[in-house]
Amino acid sequence: MTDILMPALSPTMEEGVLAKWHVKVGDTVKAGDVIAEIETDKATMEVEAVDEGQITDILVAEGTEGVKVNTPIARLKDEGGAAAPAPKAAAAQAEAPKAEATSAPAAAEKSAPAPAKVDGERVFASPLARRIAARNGVDLKSIKGSGPHGRIVKRDVEGAKGGAQAPAGSTAPAPAGEVRKVQSLAQMGIPDGSYDLIPLDGMRKAIARRLTDSFRDVPHFPLTIDCEIDGLLASRAKVNAMLEKSGVKVSVNDFVIKASAMALKAVPEANASYSPEGIAMHHHADVAMAVAIDGGLITPIIRAAETKSLSQIATESKDLAKRARDRKLKPEEFQGGTFSVSNLGMFGIRSFASIINEPQGAIMSVGAGEPRAVARDGQLAVATVMTVTLTCDHRVVDGAVGARFLQAFKAMIEDPVTMLA
Repeated sequence: MTDILMPALSPTMEEGVLAKWHVKVGDTVKAGDVIAEIETDKATMEVEAVDEGQITDILVAEGTEGVKVNTPIARLKDEGGAAAPAPKAAAAQAEAPKAEATSAPAAAEKSAPAPAKVDGERVFASPLARRIAARNGVDLKSIKGSGPHGRIVKRDVEGAKGGAQAPAGSTAPAPAGEVRKVQSLAQMGIPDGSYDLIPLDGMRKAIARRLTDSFRDVPHFPLTIDCEIDGLLASRAKVNAMLEKSGVKVSVNDFVIKASAMALKAVPEANASYSPEGIAMHHHADVAMAVAIDGGLITPIIRAAETKSLSQIATESKDLAKRARDRKLKPEEFQGGTFSVSNLGMFGIRSFASIINEPQGAIMSVGAGEPRAVARDGQLAVATVMTVTLTCDHRVVDGAVGARFLQAFKAMIEDPVTMLA
């Protein structure tokens, strides 16, 4: 008999949500079969069986949150082996909703929304549903869930926006871990009841932890430069005209990713990571792009971007961004990378500086392209100017290295033909 454990789907994963079972007790599985879906702080991923045998116990019910890595979630009996449910398994099964497809009452329950399953004060709801409910003052206990086994999902909360609301001015229920934070607000003069408290989900906790560590522990400095992009805009129009029949459309950010990758190859000292054992000089420019998603952000990666055409980068970046927003990225698609690009130009932000995404040695922040006055041969002229800021890890990217990278980037972004050389 073999325990199936909650997998660690990323190096930093400590716990996750068991979102869905694809098997039930009595099913026979073989290695490679998808048996469950797990929600992490970044994505929803499928879990495959690694052994062959029969599922004898489901130890963790669908919708269970905060399942620690390496916790047994199911039990597998080898062919011909004997397995008796352990007391813990039997207790878990008694608490878990029954899901036998052959049961008529169970089928009826699945066809109609069931009340949210409550364990003490706990309501089974997806993290997204919880965030929407907290944002809109919706009491989850008053909602019937239409998800698996009565779990409250996004559509349930959206349908209840005009329904049961929390009393005006009240705070959303906070888990025990949030009590200290609320007390600290009171100590700073913010009265209780004057705000709504939205509990931290796994993604926001991970972002807070990683960026706090980076800002505190990495000696960083910014370098800023202005780039004239009228030539880029003209080149983009020509490229998109040529690609019109293929349905591919290249964005300014695709040019930025390509130019960044080429500049990293031109100045390889900038394509590096610090480690206590030494400086890692990367063979390829794996450029991560910051993508805003509900509740946070994620950085999917264009691998070996220096080897790819603009149309390839455009196609890949569009696909990665969509799957990032759907939380369908694989860990290898957002972990690692050698350099990051964060673009807020579409929001009209002129310039900003980002926090380094360790273990990368630098991150470039891209502002909006806008008409500005420039001096040419002693005369004033108007050009479309884009400001970029490079935040460098001083342990690996010195000022001169960062400056040479920006010079190479500026030359390529102002004259995109040079990217082809």
